[in-house]
Parts: sequence; structure tokens; C-alpha cells
Amino acid sequence: MLDLLKKLCLLDGTSGSEDNIRNFIIEEIKGHCEYKVDNLGNIICFKKGKKRSDKCLMLDAHMDEVGLIITAVTADGFLKFETVGGMDASVLMFKTVKIGEITGVISGKPVHLISKEDAKKAPKTDALYIDIGASSKEEALSLIRLGDTAVIQSDFTVMGESVKAKAIDDRIGCAVLITLLKEKAEYDYFAVFSTQEEIGTRGARVATFAINPDFALVLEATTAADIAGVSEDKSVCNLGCGPAVSFMDRATAYDRTLYNAALNSGLSVQPKRAVAGGNNSGAIHLSCEGIRTLAISLPCRYIHSPSCVANISDIENMIKLTKYMLNGILSGEIK
Repeated sequence: MLDLLKKLCLLDGTSGSEDNIRNFIIEEIKGHCEYKVDNLGNIICFKKGKKRSDKCLMLDAHMDEVGLIITAVTADGFLKFETVGGMDASVLMFKTVKIGEITGVISGKPVHLISKEDAKKAPKTDALYIDIGASSKEEALSLIRLGDTAVIQSDFTVMGESVKAKAIDDRIGCAVLITLLKEKAEYDYFAVFSTQEEIGTRGARVATFAINPDFALVLEATTAADIAGVSEDKSVCNLGCGPAVSFMDRATAYDRTLYNAALNSGLSVQPKRAVAGGNNSGAIHLSCEGIRTLAISLPCRYIHSPSCVANISDIENMIKLTKYMLNGILSGEIK
């Protein structure tokens, strides 16, 4: 599982540019399920099980990651950009990025030229630029085009009982789906590798209308703030305590029966202790005639940064909980 997650995290794929991820996933799932790619680039899979339930269930994980998009080039060859998805500018300074095969460094005004007041503030995106070594606008535009995307580079490292990588949100969801699709299934179900979640849950909305399920399980990563200086009531969830299930966020009030079933599963699982953020559930549960939905999320420190940290046992328990909920819903044991 960790080897699969490593391969996924080291690939680059911002919202709307998920081609590398999609191609990799298709190679992994070929022969294990039926699949098609829709007009937005979602991979919609059908997994044949031993039995067919009278309920239709969809699993969802998004392929895209946060990143940058090039919007302008200065006269002296520096690239200006906007963020793709929710990235804090404080994680960007002096990071290495890849724009296709071109390497760049994110920078801004040198420290010795910043006033004491400004030095105390986090940098703003519009004050930053990408240096690709070009000496003029013409040279830069011979290497890149406006609209190209950039991804911060990071390695994949095992740190004791945890892993550190970029894009754990949501390559972990993709890794869980690939793992399940390669296994024999008790019941028929659908699985979606969706696009453009980080800029507004767009791919999942389209895929849900194509499937029209009764239930959906959204596999995600979520903020874990169990770090120094954060009080317990603000920590949201903790590494090492299992996947987190949400009762509500800024986009969804989750199905309470599914939420309680997860907590009562006897598996290692925890409630997400915050009403914050959102994910594909926001689009999914309001689609068609309404979809009963639960988000199962991997606790992740420093999310939307090049150094996300997650616990290995939580990854293992995320797979177990997803299987439990999948089979429980389709068997009728979870009503």
C-alpha cells in the first residue's frame, strides 16, 4: 500500500491537469473492473461483485492536488502565478516547482529589502514569483506558456510510524480505491476517481449524475491539528486514532445513520471534531434526488503543503473502515 501511495504522491496533477494521475490509475485497474473516462476526465468504474444489492453505492476519491497556474511573465523573465485550490502563501517561499519539465524556484523580495513591519507578516501570493533562470520575457515564453501549471516538488519519506509527502490529499483516497478494485468484491459497486475537487467539487458532481447512486462514501484527507500550541478542542482529529468521519462541515450535514455506523463499527475510527472545510460530499449529496453520504478521511498534518504527514496505521484502518461500510450498506445491515 505504501509503495502505491508513494507512486501516486510523486506524480503531479493539479485541478484540470490530472492526466498523469489518470493514466497511472488506468494502468493499475485494467482487468480488475469496467471503466470509462467522461468529458471532465473522471474515471467511472464498475466493480462486479459476487452478489448484486438492491442499493447502488458509489465510492469517490479525487485525483487532483493543489498547485499553481502561470498568469503572467515580467519583462525580466519572472513568472507570476495564482494558486489552484487553497494554498497558503506562507508554504510557498523558496520552494522548488516543476512546470512540465522546467524547474523553478518560488521567491519574492529579498529579506534585506523588506521593512521590519512587512517581515513580521506572511507573504502574499501577488508578491511572489517563480524564477526559472530566464533573463527576459521572450526567453521565459519560449519555455512555458500562460496557463501552464506548477507543482511544488517533495519527496516521499517514511518517518517512524508516519509518512511525509505532497498530495496525500487525496492520493490516499485514490490508493484505497485502487486497492479495493484489485480485490474480489462481495457486492457490485461503482468507484469514481474524480477531477477538479480542489477548485469546487466539479468532477464528482458530473459523475454522480451519471451513476445516480443511493449512497456515497467519499474518501479524503482532512486537517489534523494535533500539534504543539494547539488546544485539544481545536486539534480536529489526531494521527494514530484511525480515520475521521464527519458529522458536518461547511458544505454537508452528513447522514447520521452512516456516521453512527462508522463509529460503532468496532474499528479504529474517530469523529472529526470541527465544522470546517468541505469536500466532494457537498456536491454529491445534493445531486439527483439526494444521496446519503459519508466522508471517511485520513488525518493529515500540514495539509495542502509539500510536507503532509499521515500515520501508517490510519491508512490501514481507512481501508478496513471503507470495506466495512461498503459491505454493510450493500448487504442491508446498515440501513
